[in-house]
Amino acid sequence: MKVFRNYLDKIKPNFEKGQKFEKWMSIFESFETFFYVLGQTAPKRGAHVRDSIDSKRLMIMVVFALVPALIFGMWNTGYQHFIMTGPPPDFMDAFMHGALKVLPIILVSYGAALGVEFLFVFLKGKEIEEGVLVSGMLIPLIVPVDVPLWQLAVATAFAILFAKEVCGGTGMNIVNPALLTRAFLFFAYPKNMSGDKIWISELSEKLANKATLVDGFSGATPLGQVASAKTVEDLAAFHDKYSLWDMFMGYMPGSIGETSVLMILIGATLLLITGVASWKIMLSGILGGTVMGLILNFVGSDTNVYMQLPFYEHLMLGGFAFGIVFMATDPVTGAQTEKGKWIYGFLIGFIAILVRVLNPAYPEGVMLAILLMNVFSPLIDHYVVRGNVKKRLKRIK
Repeated sequence: MKVFRNYLDKIKPNFEKGQKFEKWMSIFESFETFFYVLGQTAPKRGAHVRDSIDSKRLMIMVVFALVPALIFGMWNTGYQHFIMTGPPPDFMDAFMHGALKVLPIILVSYGAALGVEFLFVFLKGKEIEEGVLVSGMLIPLIVPVDVPLWQLAVATAFAILFAKEVCGGTGMNIVNPALLTRAFLFFAYPKNMSGDKIWISELSEKLANKATLVDGFSGATPLGQVASAKTVEDLAAFHDKYSLWDMFMGYMPGSIGETSVLMILIGATLLLITGVASWKIMLSGILGGTVMGLILNFVGSDTNVYMQLPFYEHLMLGGFAFGIVFMATDPVTGAQTEKGKWIYGFLIGFIAILVRVLNPAYPEGVMLAILLMNVFSPLIDHYVVRGNVKKRLKRIK
């Protein structure tokens, strides 16, 4: 790395003001800051905040926390592919198949996101913002493995442009760019974001070729199977197929990084230990989902079997755990006040299960719940602050 550092120092004068590559200085600085931390620090005197962490370290920590879910997602992609036509595969066979399917999705996600980012770096003459590092990794983990790559590129570029750059860049965005990508894909290309054929790699091709599938095999996600259940017997059949252990470990179809609660908890532990994410939002989100699940279990329904699904299974199915840990805790789009974090997280969990169960057309409500609360988080903080002001005014009186 020292050789690369020396090379950058050698060519840097060509990009300084008055030199022939002056207009490309922002691009050069973006590459430099991507690989190295700048030597600029706050002055030793004066009221300046001093800390050992910067935005790049903060974002990289989130990427590290996503690695366990990514690795398991690669393996599970291969595992789900091979069990369609035979016995469970060896670990390496499953992992290699999954890696070959997932890596192009990651490359396209980062390519589209960085393409838009560098365009704004050049147009605005600003340095690259590290928020794109997290968005580029989050997006592949919340999409089906068979999502068309060109659609993913369009959705990612749209989200980075309208959820981030138009708002003023990292720290100014109102909604989470990764979730906006998911929403764009869902509403613009619904056939490729729902149904039974998109969650397992190459399932459509095998069905088209009339390949022999394992008896009872279905490409539907567990939430899709529960949502389609008509009777108590259908729900019992679902529980015969998936045990609590399967739900916790993630041995089921779904978005690449959302199936394994264990891997998500490992990532959550890293985020909490490093102080990157708020435990208040995580805990309140779980409490909100639990309360809504218990209410639905208590009310019950003969026409909607989904309401009979145990509340604790809601917490382990679909993207609930992933959304609460990695999406709801986004420090930019989430609530900033301490009391607001409790309200914000609770409403996300509460609304997510409500939408999931009562909307038959959309069995997964986490994305919509978080996007909705992203918009309302400034309002929550406003009323929390106003409430604190009123309390202090009363003390003065």
